Amino acid sequence: MSTRSVVKVVDAVQTLEGEGFLVRRPFPIPGFMQFDPFLLLDEMGPVELPPGEGKGAPDHPHRGFETVSYILEGRHEHRDSAGNAGELGPGDVQWMTAGAGVVHSEMPAREFARKGGRMHGFQVWVNLPRRDKMMSPRYQEVPAARIPVASSPDGKVRVKVIAGESLGARAVIDTRTPIQYLHFTLEPGGHIEQPVPRDHNAFAYVFGGEGTFDPEGRHAADGQAVLFANDAESVVMTNTGSEPLQVLLLSGVPLREPMVRYGPFVMNTQTEILQAFEDYQSGRMGRIQP
Repeated sequence: MSTRSVVKVVDAVQTLEGEGFLVRRPFPIPGFMQFDPFLLLDEMGPVELPPGEGKGAPDHPHRGFETVSYILEGRHEHRDSAGNAGELGPGDVQWMTAGAGVVHSEMPAREFARKGGRMHGFQVWVNLPRRDKMMSPRYQEVPAARIPVASSPDGKVRVKVIAGESLGARAVIDTRTPIQYLHFTLEPGGHIEQPVPRDHNAFAYVFGGEGTFDPEGRHAADGQAVLFANDAESVVMTNTGSEPLQVLLLSGVPLREPMVRYGPFVMNTQTEILQAFEDYQSGRMGRIQP
């Protein structure tokens, strides 16, 4: 099986979100703005939060795409305008399809915020195809115990399969377009060749350690994203450091549809964006009840 080459390696930038919590963002940033079908990847933390200092994202709307929250450390709670509420802890995943529109909040869980602690997690935004942009909102909440996990025969590679499949394990989450979302941990000397369909766009985000990502030995380390060419059916990753290599590998079939993006709304036309604002401001997306 041939392996993909690396187009470029980009550095994540730091920015503030919500009430002022710091994130590392590998895209969208200058030089890496579009990655169909993905819209955004934010790494929240890792950060030690003093008691009472937790910050989140209060009530805000979404329409036309999906948000995927993956918590590594800490606890988050969410509420929405449809009356849904829940809490995410270490290893849990929430795949929220905003569809026609929902207002929700994402905040540190009350007890966690009161006591403080270490917070670390990710949020990915996935675009929806035109046919699904006005579908009814839905949640898929998967606790850590239900996320499939697999290891390589030598035990040096472990993968959590959030979407797609790897090392014989298949995800339990349903996606609207073909997507892979894989969290790899490679011990020193660990090596993996992960199949990726040729029609998928693919990138890897390193959030711990260092390694190489193609047959030519292209290097990337903590806080860098690796953009792969669509020139083969797999990607290769090798831990060349002395610490575990932590990588998110995301791939998906590009939608190749017109896209107009403004803040919390991602649609196909400017008219649809204006309609989204009107619907939100008039209350047609609902409101979170006290």
